[in-house]
Amino acid sequence: FMVSASLNTYRQSPRKVRLIAGLIQKKSIEEALAILQFSPKDASDAVRKLLNSALANARENTELLKENLYVKSMTVNQGVTLRRSMPRARGSAFPIKKRTSHITLVLDTKDNVRIKKDKNSNTKY
Repeated sequence: FMVSASLNTYRQSPRKVRLIAGLIQKKSIEEALAILQFSPKDASDAVRKLLNSALANARENTELLKENLYVKSMTVNQGVTLRRSMPRARGSAFPIKKRTSHITLVLDTKDNVRIKKDKNSNTKY
């Protein structure tokens, strides 16, 4: 079972976010969270929140356990571009493009195993 979460119009260029996406693809959840926690990139905080959101979706909607999940894919597409201008010499203007990203994170189960939570247990995803 695949579970996804998305973050639209994240205010950082897709080129920078793809560096983080390449680090955590095909990794287990614990390994991906450790990589994101110690990564110096700014996008790692937003991607970590997105990964936690996808985990919450997996737990609440499909009753999957955290131990059985891994990051199947993470796509980073270009969002809208904010166009600004910087004043330059002799009254001219220089264009500034403030790029945004659309991030989609997909989790999947290892070996397509689905384990249902016990309603009485206090097991966290």
